[in-house]
Formats: sequence, C-alpha cells, structure tokens
Amino acid sequence: MKKSVQTVPKITLKQLAVFVSIYQTGSTSRASEELHLSQSAVSSALTELESRLQMPLFERVGRRLNQHPNAHPIYIQAQAILGQSLTLEHYHQYQAGQIHIGASTTIGNYVLPSLLGKLYEALPDANVDMYIANTQEVVSEVEQLNIDIALVEGMPRPVDMKVIEQHKWRTDTLMIFAKRDSKWLKGIATYSQDKDCYQLSINQLAQLPLLVREAGSGTRQIIDEQLLKYLPNAEVVKAIHQSEAIKHMVSADIGLGCLSQHVIETELSTGTLVQVNVAGIDLSRTWWLVWHKARHQSPIWQTFIDIIQQG
Repeated sequence: MKKSVQTVPKITLKQLAVFVSIYQTGSTSRASEELHLSQSAVSSALTELESRLQMPLFERVGRRLNQHPNAHPIYIQAQAILGQSLTLEHYHQYQAGQIHIGASTTIGNYVLPSLLGKLYEALPDANVDMYIANTQEVVSEVEQLNIDIALVEGMPRPVDMKVIEQHKWRTDTLMIFAKRDSKWLKGIATYSQDKDCYQLSINQLAQLPLLVREAGSGTRQIIDEQLLKYLPNAEVVKAIHQSEAIKHMVSADIGLGCLSQHVIETELSTGTLVQVNVAGIDLSRTWWLVWHKARHQSPIWQTFIDIIQQG
C-alpha cells in the first residue's frame, strides 16, 4: 500500500502578508511602507499569489487597486493563517498572553473592567487590546479576525453564520428612567413609595420624549424589538451614540431614557434618577460571547473564557 504524499503549499506567508497589507491599506505603495519592502517586491508577491490561487484579488484601474469579489474570503483565511503562524513563532510570548477583546458599549464601560481585573490577577503579564463600539461594529471586527473574542449586548447578526460561534452568556435588564421629580411625570405618573419607582401605561409613555441609543447598538435592538413596537407614535427625541450622554440629558430633564441597569445603578442608589415601570413591558435581554471559528484559541483566551463563565 502506497503511503500518501503530503502536498507542500507553494503559497508563502510573505505573499499572504503582502496581500493582507494591500487589502487593509488599499495600495501597493502603502503596503510597501508598512512591510518595509520595495514596491516592486510587493507587486511581485501579489502577482505570484494570484497566480498560485488562479484568480484575481484586485482589479487594476489605472494606478488604483479595487478589491475583486474574490478578495474578502481570501482575506479572512489569510488573516487566520498569519495569526496562527505568529502564535507558533512567538509561542513563549503567548504563554504570558496576548488577547484582543471586543465589547459593546455598555459591557465595555461597566462590566468588562472587573473581568479584566480578574484576568490580570490570574495572568499579571497579560497583554490585552480592547475595542469598544456598538454591537454591529464589534461583530464586524470579529468577522474580520481583528478580535479574538467579543462580549456583546444585542443578538449577533454576522454576515456568515457558519464561521461565527455565539453563546449565551448573561441576562441583563434595560430600565426606563427619569430625573427624580421630573416635569414630564407630574400629573400623569403614579409613584410607588415601596418600590421607589413611577408607574406609567404604554399610552402615557408614548406622550413623553424618550432618548434612545443609535441603530446598531445592542441596547437599541432591544428597545426596537420589545418597546418601540408598542409605541408607534412615541416621541423619540433622537438617537444618541453614548449612554453617558443619554444619562446626563435625562438628569437635565430633557426627557426619559432607556439604558441597562448597569449604566444607571449609581444614580439610582443616590436617588438622582428614578426607575419608571411600564405595565406589560419586559426589557430583559441576553448578552452573548462571540468569536470566529478560525481564530486561534491561545492559553490566555481559555483563561478569559473561564473567568467569564465563573462570573
């Protein structure tokens, strides 16, 4: 019986690195600067890679390079290969730990710091990079293999579900809230002394200005799906990109807000803000862990997963 002969790839890491750099920078000249190679060497490596793959990766229009539809899936695979090669080359450094963590805004600002504290306690030499943005932007970075693991508030909606792992992590609750003694609540809201909160009906809430997060955020996704669908005529003042801005605008009595309990817990405890309960509305949601299946799961990655699951 003949032994199977292993085929050695003719594609080189240099070719992949050149391609990734061109893909990210948009030109051979910028790629040559980034990689400290001559422009002719960069152009040659790209040509060789396209020849090996037997497909174009860029379309030449004058001196410009436009991405061919083939480029994106090759870019994802190239990123994974280069990342794994780097891990292998510097394995001793990865034992100390390097990890790129993404988080949607609420988690990144209010929950992630304590998790990182536990990570540094377990691995004092950990090298952590963070990317904090709205859910949609963070999931996009995971798809591009720029992030090792992400913690997001909204339901992940990747372009390609087959390459993304997503697991339920924790339950959170959004709260509608107002400034204590807000002018908007006088005469229409019922105050509960025992629960220290106001009570409104859906119809009453629809008459009041409501400040919400922007489209693409996990918080806004839940507001759209579980609140605004009951309020077709709601007076939404505007969508705002920062939770802190919403909190301060509500404190200035510009309107009511709707944010995670984690964002307003200090103000609720001091009494400057007060919860507003709306009959028949459930604003609980699931938080998710997200990662790319091709991403290398280093020792620090597993340590961070363990910390998350314990918390």
